[in-house]
Amino acid sequence: MGRHRREAGMSRITSLDDDVFEIDTLMGGYSGITAGYLIRSDRPCLVETGTALSAPTVVESLRELGIGPDDLGTVVVTHIHLDHAGGVGDIAAAFPRAQVVVHEKGARHLVDPSRLVASAHRVFGPVMDELFGDLKPTAADRIVALGEIGSIDLGAGRRLDAFYAPGHASHHVGLLDSLTGDLYTGDAAGVYIPEADAVRPATPPPDFDLDLALASMQRMREISARRLLFSHYGPVTDVDMVLDRSGEVLLRWVELVREARSMEMDLDHAVAMVRERTPAAFPDHDEDALHKWEVLSSTTANVAGISRWLDITEGPGSTSGDAAGVNR
Repeated sequence: MGRHRREAGMSRITSLDDDVFEIDTLMGGYSGITAGYLIRSDRPCLVETGTALSAPTVVESLRELGIGPDDLGTVVVTHIHLDHAGGVGDIAAAFPRAQVVVHEKGARHLVDPSRLVASAHRVFGPVMDELFGDLKPTAADRIVALGEIGSIDLGAGRRLDAFYAPGHASHHVGLLDSLTGDLYTGDAAGVYIPEADAVRPATPPPDFDLDLALASMQRMREISARRLLFSHYGPVTDVDMVLDRSGEVLLRWVELVREARSMEMDLDHAVAMVRERTPAAFPDHDEDALHKWEVLSSTTANVAGISRWLDITEGPGSTSGDAAGVNR
């Protein structure tokens, strides 16, 4: 699906043409799991920082691409989950002239991340220090908050057009490059697994909303993008097919969780049933690849998020109590 070439000597960096570069943030030591993207325009822009632990990798990659401390114009995050925005404070410190752009519902958490970080430590426990690290605060005067729509200046008439894209998270935006037609999806269209040419949902609690997620995907279809750039992971050129598949897979998972609840299954048994009915499409049953993607987007978290949405829309079910304690 339009896989791409590595820059010579830059194993973490992939040129996608039109001065767009994919940066493998090496989240948790895994390759090909979380991407940031540099738009090396007149006013350079980084889309997604990755985690705090990934920040040194991202900073070094930007420097290899010729972006010095005073050169980066903007840092944009699609939403404030720590695999996308955990490195904002570190990147802002390394590039002191860069503005930080985020949806208005997430802006205060970048200024004062204490509640977000404390919650993440409670949810993830020791894994927090292995995968994410702590989000550092960013000065309020450096943050630009987006509303329903917005525009980010990339220089020379080029821009990123932002639009509200909830469903995965209440603070999620999509981003369209006016020059290339590239659409930065964040997690709004789920997770793309290049090893398998497959998609899986991204439906963690507490914000997942099926109706909003489907509406955001429909908006992405209507944009007629040239290419999708997934934060997890990489570029896809078969835009309509992948968006259609993402919607179909999402609906399938929701129906499976609904079926599990109708059978009075608890969360563990619901997760087991979903795994059995949605076999990972990894070539040769690649257990390492399966583990990698479970670390990023676990079946348990996805089922818990769907269950929570069903609790809200259809009333409490057999998975309710167990799902209440699960987060992303």
